[in-house]
Amino acid sequence: MASNLKLFEHEAKTIFSKYKISTPQGELATSPSRAMEIAAKIGAPVAVKAQILVAGRGKAGGILFATSPKEAELAAKKLLSAEIKGFKVRSVLVEEKVPIRRELYFSVAIDRSNCCYVAIASAEGGVEIEEVAAVTPEKIVKVFINPLKGFHLHHARQIAERLGYSGSQVQNLATIFLKLYNVATDCDAELAEINPLVETPEGKFFAADTRLIIDDNALYRHPEFIERMTEEGEAELPPSELEARKSGLAYVKLGGNVGVIGNGAGLVMATLDSIQLYGGSPANFLDVGGGASADTMAVALNLVFSDPEVDVVFINILGGITRCDEIARGILEAKKRVGFLKPVVVRLMGTNEEEGRRILTETGIHVLDSMEEAAKRAVEIAKTGG
Repeated sequence: MASNLKLFEHEAKTIFSKYKISTPQGELATSPSRAMEIAAKIGAPVAVKAQILVAGRGKAGGILFATSPKEAELAAKKLLSAEIKGFKVRSVLVEEKVPIRRELYFSVAIDRSNCCYVAIASAEGGVEIEEVAAVTPEKIVKVFINPLKGFHLHHARQIAERLGYSGSQVQNLATIFLKLYNVATDCDAELAEINPLVETPEGKFFAADTRLIIDDNALYRHPEFIERMTEEGEAELPPSELEARKSGLAYVKLGGNVGVIGNGAGLVMATLDSIQLYGGSPANFLDVGGGASADTMAVALNLVFSDPEVDVVFINILGGITRCDEIARGILEAKKRVGFLKPVVVRLMGTNEEEGRRILTETGIHVLDSMEEAAKRAVEIAKTGG
């Protein structure tokens, strides 16, 4: 299933800075005392910004301002003990408070309906772009980018002019727009955003707040982000999804009561459809991959069993690269480790299916060969508890 990697603001700004996009002077702090030191080094009023992977933190009290190092310490102390929109604040970005004449918006995002990147700009930044688009859509500038021709300086200059700029500022803005496009394409980003892009009273431009969301299907091209995907700091993820990523499993919680384990995203999606066809509600998407071992299967079962909403687990295996006897051993290994606290329905077909069925049936686990029959049985169990 498609997913993405959200970077913290300070991580995005580090990348933007490498592309020579101007950002406010600042550093990351994980303690109030460190925040005070950073503010003293900056020697000017600062913004103390909670680093959480959720939009709208400013409105939720996640950004505080300080005019002295002591105030910065107090602001950091308040934020580092807080929970904002359900996310615990573990670090804050302490950075220079930039004087503002005007706030703009600019982003480069994937437009799936047109199968291309789109550059989006507005002369009204600092608020959620969805609000601007809903209330005053005429203030949104959109330029669809031909993937074969790319985004060039003349495109960027036209956007700057449509935002009301002229002279040298057009060139300065266009350069920022072009650099952000390069960030998006180089990082395989689903979204690269500056909001607000601040114009100072002197006419300079700074990326005051940034977002960068990377398609994790492209992570094989970005080994520097692999470890980031499984950090404990990936606070956007529920513990179950974080644990799945650490084990190399594709898992998404869906909220129903029929747990699902399959090998291959297409098969798992078909399994979800089958459960819904017979009136059930899938609890999750879990793909153990094309060459799942016994250990992998045991981890997958433990993961689904740990969901208190699951009443029954449907294991749907179509053996190709994955051998059915290996899957069977994984099921037994999980049973040996934690027991079957919930009913399990198994469908096995493919490579070594006879051996896989023999291994399971000898231990009292019944195996079906029809996905439809197994899905129907799992739904019945979920509804009746039988």
